[in-house]
Amino acid sequence: MNRTRRYFLCFFLFTLLISSASFAQRRHDPLTQPEIDKIRDASWEPKERLTLYVEFTRARLVKLEEMRNDPKTKNRAQQTHDLLDDFQLLYDELNDNIDTYVDRKDDIRKPLKLVIQADVEFQAKLRALKEAADVPKAEAQEYEFVLSNALETVDSASEDHKKTLEEQEDAAKHKKLNNNSSARNGGKPE
Repeated sequence: MNRTRRYFLCFFLFTLLISSASFAQRRHDPLTQPEIDKIRDASWEPKERLTLYVEFTRARLVKLEEMRNDPKTKNRAQQTHDLLDDFQLLYDELNDNIDTYVDRKDDIRKPLKLVIQADVEFQAKLRALKEAADVPKAEAQEYEFVLSNALETVDSASEDHKKTLEEQEDAAKHKKLNNNSSARNGGKPE
């Protein structure tokens, strides 16, 4: 290979590398800046943090319902897809936080009861959207996958949350849970 071709190939690979890095940096964050601030202020206190994630996740479904009921909405299918995707990302983050607290043996019985109640609400709203008869088939196909995925995730996690609560109740009987983890470690994860 001559020098010009080698130079061109290196330039092309460098450009490809830079463009892919810049694309990766544009990852969408489902949280708004005020929500990020609230999460940061909650530190690692389980009750506050899990309550906030439930609140933010619920807000995405409320926004979804409002958008879908607004006759002036344009590109309804894409907006539905995006809000369901945001819901899924936040719900996954909620579950990641639960896993962290369980691993740390924190007492999360109270916020977990709130999460279990929210699971029932989330399941009902997602099923209602899936079974909506007034949605054109072409529109529903645009968000069908993300809706099915969100519903499956909530269904599965709901069972996990109930099992985790039972395990927490048993561990509490044997005094194997940490009651005030953030005070113990300065509000930071271990």
